[in-house]
Amino acid sequence: MKLYRYLTEADTSAFCHKVSKALDAGWELYGPPAYAYDATRGEMRCAQAVVKEVEGTYSPDLKLGEQ
Repeated sequence: MKLYRYLTEADTSAFCHKVSKALDAGWELYGPPAYAYDATRGEMRCAQAVVKEVEGTYSPDLKLGEQ
């Protein structure tokens, strides 16, 4: 099955580390990154979709960050 995650974070090195950790765990980039201003938080936010092919059947209880 193919899994999908949408990683988001403030525009800091924490976002780069979050994406790098996912890539190191076998996730692959899916599409271009997004960058937008969050007026509620008063900060720029980054986002990146990632996908990963794994064994098994999808369940909403699946913890994607542990894959």
